Amino acid sequence: MSARIHPLADVQSAAIGADTQVWQFTVVLGGARIGAACNINAHCFIENDVVLGDQVTVKCGNYLWDGLRVGDRAFIGPNVTFTNDRMPRSKRYPDAFPQTVVEAGASIGGGATILPGVTIGAGAMVGAGAVVTRSVPPLAVVAGNPARILRYLTPDA
Repeated sequence: MSARIHPLADVQSAAIGADTQVWQFTVVLGGARIGAACNINAHCFIENDVVLGDQVTVKCGNYLWDGLRVGDRAFIGPNVTFTNDRMPRSKRYPDAFPQTVVEAGASIGGGATILPGVTIGAGAMVGAGAVVTRSVPPLAVVAGNPARILRYLTPDA
């Protein structure tokens, strides 16, 4: 089955996997690559240099900036803030944006802030509202500002 694009979405990319749904008021720029069976909710923005794996869920109100890589089965809760420039200045852009990685099966709770260049490890969970300032190991549960490891999950959780 082909991708289902809501008529009120602005999808410029042809690299959208089968069975992916893109909801209304979402913008996907031409260079973005989105895998199969993803669910991109309403009011999202996906920049050119963004890659989403298969079965990724992106809840409402997310802006996915250049340099973001998201693995298969990852979950991005509502209103997560990704940043891609550690020293932003108006009209001054870096030669390349740092790569931020959300590995397979990781989940990010609503309202979390993810600084540029970090990796959220496979199967990790980021608590709602957490501020992730450094990489999160696989299967770690982190929360707080700055995010700190609370515990580890078992691989089948």
